[in-house]
Amino acid sequence: MSGRRPIRSTFLPMFTRPGRATALASGALVACASLTAGCGVVPGATGGSEDDPIKVMTWAPQNTDATNKPGMPAFAQAYARWINAKGGINGRKLTVLTCNDRNDSVAAAKCARRAVKEGVVAVIGSYSQHSDSFFPPLEGEGIPYIGGYGVTTDEFTSPLSYPVNGGAPTLLAGLGKALAPSCGPVALIRPDTIAGDELPVLLDSGLTAGGHAVAEDLRAAEDATEYSEKSEEALESITTDPEKNGCVVPSIGDRTGTFMDSFRRAREDYPEVRTGTVLGSVDQTVIDASGGPSGPYEGSYITGWYPVETDPRWDTMKKVISEKAFGDNRIDPADAGVQTTWIAYAVFKAAVESLGDGEISADAVRRALDHGLEVDTGGLTPTLRWESQAELASVGFPRLVNTDVTLQVVRNGRLVSAKKGFTDVTNTLKNADLN
Repeated sequence: MSGRRPIRSTFLPMFTRPGRATALASGALVACASLTAGCGVVPGATGGSEDDPIKVMTWAPQNTDATNKPGMPAFAQAYARWINAKGGINGRKLTVLTCNDRNDSVAAAKCARRAVKEGVVAVIGSYSQHSDSFFPPLEGEGIPYIGGYGVTTDEFTSPLSYPVNGGAPTLLAGLGKALAPSCGPVALIRPDTIAGDELPVLLDSGLTAGGHAVAEDLRAAEDATEYSEKSEEALESITTDPEKNGCVVPSIGDRTGTFMDSFRRAREDYPEVRTGTVLGSVDQTVIDASGGPSGPYEGSYITGWYPVETDPRWDTMKKVISEKAFGDNRIDPADAGVQTTWIAYAVFKAAVESLGDGEISADAVRRALDHGLEVDTGGLTPTLRWESQAELASVGFPRLVNTDVTLQVVRNGRLVSAKKGFTDVTNTLKNADLN
């Protein structure tokens, strides 16, 4: 297979979908909230009664042969148990419905239609690759999509989308920028899918910003059981110059670990190379399972959206897990999906609290988010606020409001911060050749 497929709106990161409206203009109201405190809202002062719970949905793929995120809906239900034990949100109980999108467009559409039928006021902290299937039903009913994982273009273009991270655009741009000074030739191993077709340009935006040549683009099956051939192909392409240490960047979701198993065996016959990847493809659990300090990830740079899992800013989230989901091995506090779900529910909580004793509906939540709501996530992200046109609207990301990434590195088998604080990749993406 050669050349790129025609670009569709399903995956990252090019153009807004024709006919999509821009976001509603921001109003003058500015509210604030944090993960630990509201803004003076009196508990219980809401519309409706305590017998009328607030209903939301969280969906993600589970038990599939590709990427799975069972921790996201599992954590959402743990969050509901935790918040309800504290009296709910503004005195109203929270009901979380969950749905398995099965990495399938038909199942994703069914999840969205169920959300509409059940009358949810938001879809929160979810993962799906099939925005062409799930956004139309949500948009038809005005249901906001808060804190998706950031894997589709529509999450950064739809006026009903409220992303809390920068998705794949920021992770790959940030990784390319980090690798540029220290890598020789770079090879990207990515899925041979429409989603994967848009990853090279994002990594290249960071590499070229650092004065580096673009990466070798190597497609791979996202559901393969081994990657020995692709490992050798990558090694051949980056070891041509013995004076320069090449770098391999696997980004195949849940199959990244499978690739690294094959890569570890293949690299024994080649000069020393480095690896780098993004969170979501690798976390501490994967590093441990691959051998820790003696494994293939040692020394790897890894970009993420948030601080490392050991950072004390995650303590409240960990408390929720220990109190309301103890022993549930689906929920890993180091998983970027679980972390995104925690932040997404903080955004939703802030929106509901800002309504005071007013109506709690999909329209009301959306108006709160559109009219200047600011959400302080306790330092896990910059303050979140969704403008009518974000700074990256000119390159096709009008809803991308969080352009910060963290740079981490595997040292002695542990994922630790490689650089203090966040790196803003706004300018890197602005200068990227996204057309």
